[in-house]
Amino acid sequence: MRWFESPTFDFISTQKIAVVISGTLFLGSIVAILTMGLNYGIDFRGGKEYVFDFDNDVDVVEIRTHLTEPLGATPELKQFGSPSDILIRTDMEGDVADVREIIATSLNELYPDNPHTVIKTDLVGPRFADDLRAAALNSVLFAIAVVFIYILIRFKGWYFSAGAVAALIHDVVIVLGVFTVLEPLVPFDMTIDQALIAAFLTIVGYSLNDTVVVFDRIRENSLIYKTMAFKDMINKSLNDTLSRTVITSVTTLFVVTVLFIFGGEVLKGFAFALVLGVILGTYSSLFVASTLVVEFQSRAIQAKKKS
Repeated sequence: MRWFESPTFDFISTQKIAVVISGTLFLGSIVAILTMGLNYGIDFRGGKEYVFDFDNDVDVVEIRTHLTEPLGATPELKQFGSPSDILIRTDMEGDVADVREIIATSLNELYPDNPHTVIKTDLVGPRFADDLRAAALNSVLFAIAVVFIYILIRFKGWYFSAGAVAALIHDVVIVLGVFTVLEPLVPFDMTIDQALIAAFLTIVGYSLNDTVVVFDRIRENSLIYKTMAFKDMINKSLNDTLSRTVITSVTTLFVVTVLFIFGGEVLKGFAFALVLGVILGTYSSLFVASTLVVEFQSRAIQAKKKS
């Protein structure tokens, strides 16, 4: 950690590189979302949900593959508390009992020596799914709006609010883009469901915490080094908080990585979103939010001079 005792990295000089990296990832994510579409879970598109309890442990991937043909599409499968309890979600049309019978018959074919019982059956209607999807979107937008107002009041500068919010949107959109691209390629569930919305709100909170620490140091340094150029003061503030940022990010990343590896099938999508969020949140706090604050502040001064 001696490397971080008195760092003198020139973060602001990497502005152009950061713009290229962030712009490429952000635009690529937008294109992926618009062309491939978000893969909503049953929570947000409606469907049927069943929980089957087997006498012995079963394999989630094997069941998912076996049920794809009789259900007409790949269902969502997760372990439900133990390796012998499986949660199955499908949007197959038809009566709840009929679809349950199709699933039960297929499971009997796959595991003839491993009997099962149905311990839960739920139906998520399209109207409820639409309402839930709207509520999820509103929760994320509301969180970002509150962040903008909070930063504006606390730091008394719209460019601080704009920089922080832009960094948050940057993080959430890129995570969504990665989920959209990787969903067909990975062996675990990466659909957009309520758990993932919770992950997005967690990412917003984590990224905001890092950004506020940097902004606080900028405010302190602006009072101490009144003659220092604004860019230099941003750079000094980033270096002053670098040790704290790195230690916090590494320890948090370690925890969510362990959660991803050992947390079970039901938590893999959630944990993977947090892994991406910690990495992107740290990057955006150092390179996106601060860079945008410098750019917005410079434009505000130029506009003031012209008026």
